Amino acid sequence: MALCACCSKVSTADSLVLGAIQIMIGIFSVFMWYLLLILYIGQIKGVFGTYEPITYKTGCSLWGIIFIISGVSIIRVARHPSPRLLTCTMIMNILCIIVAVIAVVLTVMELSSFESVSYRNYGQAKFGREISRVLLGFYPLELCIAFTYTIFGYVGLCCKNEDDHTTVTEEAESAF
Repeated sequence: MALCACCSKVSTADSLVLGAIQIMIGIFSVFMWYLLLILYIGQIKGVFGTYEPITYKTGCSLWGIIFIISGVSIIRVARHPSPRLLTCTMIMNILCIIVAVIAVVLTVMELSSFESVSYRNYGQAKFGREISRVLLGFYPLELCIAFTYTIFGYVGLCCKNEDDHTTVTEEAESAF
């Protein structure tokens, strides 16, 4: 496996795989949000109202678009490495880390409390909570991928900056 020019710790093939996994997680999250949208729009207003969890109201699963953009940027930096692109990718991955942590917190809050809903909407609410449980398994995976790439990207960027600094210092010493 060839090493990525910017990041000496992650190979190009590994970067492509990490980016593809991030894209798949993002697409899955967006599709789950669409399923929740269809599920909760179809609720019938009953005596106890409708079930609209906080993750649905905030569009938590729709945040998968950020995962998709981050995955695309990882693939782009693996194919066309440059320090500027690596920095942008690291910023996107830090954003992914923040979004994943917020999504985990909101999903845990949703799953920890369940208010009574109309018997007509109970099945939809139960199915929606199951989707949230599935998504709760994917958010830590996204967090690990983004965190791993950010750390190795930072190490690669620091090593590249050290090499550049060492080269400049050696050239300056040889001039004297």
